[in-house]
Amino acid sequence: MSASSKRVAFIGAAVTAAVLYPAAAHAYVGPGAGFAVVGSLAVVFITFFLALGSLISWPFRALTRKLRVRKLRGPSQIKRAIVLGLDGLDPVLAKRFMQEGKLPHFAKLAEDGSFRMLETACPSMSPVAWSTFATGVDASRHNIFDFLGRDEKSYLPILSSTRITNPERSFRLGRYRIPIGKPSIRLMRKSRTFWSVLDDCYIPCHILRVPITFPPEKLRNGVVLSAMCVPDLRGTQGSFTYFTTDREKAGSYTGGTLVFVEREGNVVEGELPGPPSPLTEEHEVLTVPFVAEIDDFSETVTFDFGGNEVTLGESEYSDWLPLEFNAGLGVKVKGLVRIRVQKISPEFELYVTPINIDPDSPAMPISEPSMFSQYLAKLQGSYATLGLAEDTWALNERMIDELAFLEQTYAIHREREKMFMNSLAKNRNGLTVAVFDATDRIQHMFLRYLDKDHPSNRDKDTEIHSEAIEDLYVRMDVLLKRVLEHVDDETLLLVISDHGFKQFKRGVNLNTWALENGYMAGKTDATAGGGGGGDGEAAACDFGSYCAPGEGTSAIGEYLSGVDWSKTKVYQLGLSGIYINRKGREAQGIVTSDEYRAIKKELKEKLEGLRDPDTGEVVITSVYDAEEVMDGPYAGNAPDLIIGYNVGYRASWDAAVGKSSVSVVEDNVKSWSGDHCIDYRLVPGVLFTNRKVEAERPGLIDIGPSILDLFGVRVPDYMRGRPIYSGRESEGTGGDE
Repeated sequence: MSASSKRVAFIGAAVTAAVLYPAAAHAYVGPGAGFAVVGSLAVVFITFFLALGSLISWPFRALTRKLRVRKLRGPSQIKRAIVLGLDGLDPVLAKRFMQEGKLPHFAKLAEDGSFRMLETACPSMSPVAWSTFATGVDASRHNIFDFLGRDEKSYLPILSSTRITNPERSFRLGRYRIPIGKPSIRLMRKSRTFWSVLDDCYIPCHILRVPITFPPEKLRNGVVLSAMCVPDLRGTQGSFTYFTTDREKAGSYTGGTLVFVEREGNVVEGELPGPPSPLTEEHEVLTVPFVAEIDDFSETVTFDFGGNEVTLGESEYSDWLPLEFNAGLGVKVKGLVRIRVQKISPEFELYVTPINIDPDSPAMPISEPSMFSQYLAKLQGSYATLGLAEDTWALNERMIDELAFLEQTYAIHREREKMFMNSLAKNRNGLTVAVFDATDRIQHMFLRYLDKDHPSNRDKDTEIHSEAIEDLYVRMDVLLKRVLEHVDDETLLLVISDHGFKQFKRGVNLNTWALENGYMAGKTDATAGGGGGGDGEAAACDFGSYCAPGEGTSAIGEYLSGVDWSKTKVYQLGLSGIYINRKGREAQGIVTSDEYRAIKKELKEKLEGLRDPDTGEVVITSVYDAEEVMDGPYAGNAPDLIIGYNVGYRASWDAAVGKSSVSVVEDNVKSWSGDHCIDYRLVPGVLFTNRKVEAERPGLIDIGPSILDLFGVRVPDYMRGRPIYSGRESEGTGGDE
């Protein structure tokens, strides 16, 4: 079987739904060795004639390029642009730490250039905001509104960023079923990126780990390494595995798999579950075996883990371990994991990271050109490729502790620093963009340390890592120092974040609110009253669990299971808003076109100013009607109403996956204690730049157009952002926030 056939065979198989952001997902196989197409002598001749042809045609290509660039570009004010993206860096915390003298390089950049709050996207989520940054348009023009969308036919969640379509035909070969044809992998983000416009002008672009760049776009003069929503090898957005001999840990864990193993003497054996087999109808899970030999005297464990030999002490991570999952017919799926011994005795416990795609033998398109990921792996060694590589769910579920999470996150951060510095050294006359995730992930998990009354502090450490947020910002200041070494008078530098951060203390479940107020009904004999207005009465039930039809309860299970769509007008799924069960759009819609606007107005009036029954605080500050705030061609894909939560609140964990809860508002007790999925006006990002900013209210939407303008490239008419610089460094508004 050829390398191409192997790839098609593996991509053609559908696998497990994503755990973190449930959606149809797929696993892939790498290119493999394949068969030689031509002999070595033919390769020599072909290479010679290709080189000769390139040499002969060079003057003509150079002239064509010069004429094209002259047509597309005017005079340039810069030779180079560097964008340092620090996901989630908060302007309030940055200002505080600068005033305390802890961020000297940020303070100097603000003094010499500008420091402003940067307006984020609506809604204020990373996939939405970074897509706005990339394209210079709002969500209704780039089509990304949340991490999750929903299938209007099934009401099931789908990943918003990517669609994968399998080949329709296959043929049987013994016990195997081989797909015929190639799968389709599509990026659902629409509009053009500003770096593709630069690429048309032959300006080199290095785009590293910008969210929502999977699959990566092709550039004639640059490279792309994809980030957020690159899946793991199982096809999920990140699924850890936890091996233990402790039977008391039995239970359900979000974001990972618990596997029980037995200790016989000093030996523990197990198998790491990987992707489902792509070549059989049963799609049985492929596995990699491991053997662990425990030395109680030295308190170490020696592993043979998928052919990798490594010895670890308790609470110690391994380096990246390459793994191969054998699917048969020569198809092998390659991935990477790191392992950490959590306990040696009295119980043995082992944490295994999600299985990252191996960048040295990528099982799917994670970079452009495809060899770029391999080049980086050869240059600096193996590295994390998963879009959400920092394992927040393992910490949420207390499979790892805060120290283990910080060690993992900063190890990944160092990998990305190496990539960034390599690009800065090599790309001296173009655009270099790199987005770092540690700022986002650590604030999500450690913001509770800044508020002693946070519900997430219950039964958790509040002292050992109390300086984690400050240390994070100080580390970013050191990173900025390294970047400044590459900046001269002809270089534009921007340090930006896609949003800021606030405490997430209480979760809000609008499915529960809809049940209690008659807008939603469960499949029972005593459903919530009719789904019309606010006079409906919900049946008495335990809203925290799913009860099957006929059990006398109207609770809604995960992914909207148990909903009586014939009596439901409103439902919540994802983090950004709520949908109307509209007739002619949803498969079982009941809200007519005549009722549609009236019910939106009614919901807006009832939800804006909604108060927390326990604290009296306002829960929702604004409800945005998508029709009124968005006018782009994809506005119809947005939630009908976008919910602007107040500081301290967010859609609850149950609401995000389409489930009802015991209460409309409840404490958030997970380690994930900080968030930004609130009213976008309350959570701006940061803008630090070495030039004076003229615009009064700069936004993410303006960054791409500003860079194009300084390079002398006309801003395309489709972009809604505008240049923020005066074009003359001696003018502008100064560096004040």
